Amino acid sequence: MDGTILDTLDDLKNSLNYALACNHLPSRNTQEVRSMIGNGIRRLVELGVPAGASLDVVDQVFADFKPHYDQHCLDLTRPYPGIMELLKELKAQGYKLAVVSNKADSAVQSLSQRYFADYFDISVGERPDVRKKPFPDSVNQVMKELDIAAEDTLYVGDSEVDVETCQNANLDLILVDWGFRDRKILLTMPAKTVISIPDELLQHLKKAC
Repeated sequence: MDGTILDTLDDLKNSLNYALACNHLPSRNTQEVRSMIGNGIRRLVELGVPAGASLDVVDQVFADFKPHYDQHCLDLTRPYPGIMELLKELKAQGYKLAVVSNKADSAVQSLSQRYFADYFDISVGERPDVRKKPFPDSVNQVMKELDIAAEDTLYVGDSEVDVETCQNANLDLILVDWGFRDRKILLTMPAKTVISIPDELLQHLKKAC
């Protein structure tokens, strides 16, 4: 979700800085927060607090962050350019579509309902019964519920955790460079394809067929 279909950076940064300010800790700039996203909001908070902060501090910042983000996750978040057109075309062509995210499941469901209610068949976020990526639990749940085999599944992501998730789930992967990792970083990862605009995904699928 984050960095692939939705630009959530500003809302995440604002909620992190709100929680840091509540605890009299220094704020983080946009580029810093961008580099911290990908492993869930707890990890974002752990990276966002000053190095060496105690567990009690991390816990309190997280406690302040979560309700603020639940309330403000729709303030500035928007789909990346071309994403809605891409999803509409994929749905028209009969593809089954899903989101797997390390974002808290409550936020995943809110954002999916707000932006993608007509497109995604299932959305899975972080919750107690599903281990976070790079564990393959969320992907395996999606494939089971949609009755789709791994060899018929394509995973699209934007970060290291997506690469690891695909390796653990034995899935084909496409990385996008409009998200939270620079293209030069993505090109060092074991992915066959890195795309720069959503329409390239349609072209890839057309060739694969």
